[in-house]
Amino acid sequence: MKTSVSISLMQPVALALLLAASGCSNLAKPGPQSIQGMNPDGTVSMTEIIAAGGAAGKGNLSFQGRSYPFQLGGGVTGGGGASDAQVRGEVYGLKSISDFAGLYTQSTGAIGLDRSNTSNLWLRNRAGVVLHLTGTQTGVVLSLGREEILIEML
Repeated sequence: MKTSVSISLMQPVALALLLAASGCSNLAKPGPQSIQGMNPDGTVSMTEIIAAGGAAGKGNLSFQGRSYPFQLGGGVTGGGGASDAQVRGEVYGLKSISDFAGLYTQSTGAIGLDRSNTSNLWLRNRAGVVLHLTGTQTGVVLSLGREEILIEML
């Protein structure tokens, strides 16, 4: 029984990696223009580890006075290397907790070898929820400027 639980937890990570590698998402690039005139609906904090282009992590969403834990998996297109990021930020366009989970796309990153120790990410999902995340990272990642993460509520 424990094996089936492990397999079911790996399926979202495998799907997110496949989507990131194939560049399937066609969402517009999120950025400051995505939230003009909007106030944050919540806050989020998360830890993400990238190894050989695959990403995994966990986080917490604060929304309407409640705390919601989640897990994430995904990948960096063209990715290689290893990195550990600690980020937090604002959530925009979240009207219902059911809109939070899903595939988030960030395609505003720099192309090349990222050695920076700070993160400034803009991510959007198909429900229109935008995450603006800032924080610190350690390590080096080779990227083609695109990252996709799949968030699942725990």
